Amino acid sequence: MKLVDKTITKKELGKMAEKFAGGLVKAVVDVRKEILAVDAPMHADEEKYLLDRGSLQDDLWGINLYPNIEDDDFIEFDSMINVRPRLRNFSRGIESKKLQEKITTIVSKLIEP
Repeated sequence: MKLVDKTITKKELGKMAEKFAGGLVKAVVDVRKEILAVDAPMHADEEKYLLDRGSLQDDLWGINLYPNIEDDDFIEFDSMINVRPRLRNFSRGIESKKLQEKITTIVSKLIEP
C-alpha cells in the first residue's frame, strides 16, 4: 500500500495494476486532505490506512484507476465503501457530479500522464 501525497506516474500505477485482474488499481481519496491511498487488494484496507493517519470517514471515497486507459474511463467511481445513505450516496458509485469533479481534480494533480 502506498500513500500518494506527491505526484506519481501512470507508469508506476501500471506496475501496481499488474497484480490485479482487469488492469486496475484500487484507490481511496481523501477529498479534504487531497491525498490518495493506492495499491491494496480492497478499498476497505486503504480506507483504514487513511483513517489510522487522521482522515475522517466522510472525506474518504473509493475509486478504481485504469492506468492503461487515457480518456474519461481512467477513473471509475465504484466501491463498496461509497455506500453512505447518511451522506445521500445510496450506491457503490459516487452519485454527486460535484464530488466526482473534485476527485478528478485531485487525481489529476497527483498522477502524471
